[in-house]
Amino acid sequence: MTATRIFLLSPAFCGGERAKLLFNPAASFSLAVRLRAGGVPIGELFAFLSGLYFRGKLAYARAFARPPHGVPGAMVITPTRGLLDPDTVLTLDDVREFAEVNIAQRSDRFLEPLARDAGALASTSKSAPVILLGSIATDKYVGTLAAAFGDRLHFPEAFVGRGDMSRGGLLLRSVRSATELTYIQLSGATRRGARPARLEPIR
Repeated sequence: MTATRIFLLSPAFCGGERAKLLFNPAASFSLAVRLRAGGVPIGELFAFLSGLYFRGKLAYARAFARPPHGVPGAMVITPTRGLLDPDTVLTLDDVREFAEVNIAQRSDRFLEPLARDAGALASTSKSAPVILLGSIATDKYVGTLAAAFGDRLHFPEAFVGRGDMSRGGLLLRSVRSATELTYIQLSGATRRGARPARLEPIR
């Protein structure tokens, strides 16, 4: 039997310059038009806002998720809605709501829905490891997730020391080569380290 695993994807920043493009009522590119007309999936939206990093996380989670029966294989951490399936459709008003909250400030508006949904996922996912694809060097959400999942919370060992762009590139390379990364327990792990060598260019 293939070992199970679930992925949690850290959120994109919804208050930056790329988000302002979406808030412009005159924006004519496809994503902005669709967002105003009815909505787009959060996975696609966050990939636009975050670029390479979120594209890598989403592609990797879709490639390697092995959830228990009846449990989603990947969930996205959001600023105000806890955990959402990557295919959940969001509207422009939802994005405006997300933009109001800076997750680095660890407000109740961010942490309470996250704790609620993480607790629910912990109870339904049984003993499956939960892999965090996101920053592990700060405590924006790590403490809340660790409280819910305990020793089941893991992260890719190769994330240590890498910046966001490097992580995104690493994840996309892993998908392309069909080679899964090594995961380690977050509890007690070294979360900061020397920057690894630059990734080799994709040929």
